[in-house]
Amino acid sequence: MSLEKAKVYLSEKGFDVNKVIEFDTSSATVELAAQALGCEAGMIAKSVTFALGEKTALIVAAGDTKIDNVKFKAYFGVKAKMLTFDEVIERVGYAVGGVCPFGVNDGTEVYLDASLKRYEYVYPACGSSNSCVKLSIAELEELSGYKAWLDVCKAR
Repeated sequence: MSLEKAKVYLSEKGFDVNKVIEFDTSSATVELAAQALGCEAGMIAKSVTFALGEKTALIVAAGDTKIDNVKFKAYFGVKAKMLTFDEVIERVGYAVGGVCPFGVNDGTEVYLDASLKRYEYVYPACGSSNSCVKLSIAELEELSGYKAWLDVCKAR
């Protein structure tokens, strides 16, 4: 199970997995997660995945933003091509709705979008469609093993 995979990874990094939040209802979309937590959509740290040739870019961004194709191409040098549901599982190691930046498959590079910096803490998914974890930005940096901060989003 992907939730267990994420918990094992977090535990190995010294994170208290008792802080992982599991819901009785789905938190698979930004809207559902924000509703379950009672917070604003921007605090949901959504993971968006793209093909970069053989590599995969997993961009963690504030939930109230969307990818700006012009900025994406300027940063990566290629047009943004989102992965299909099946490709996400195969390339990243988690299913859509539970994709998190922890314990991702080899070949997946994690990037953090500047849209997250306006929050003291955010809620990324934790491997399943009904889980998340509350992290400070510093904890997100440490636990995700991110490659770089970037600015490829625009407000909705």
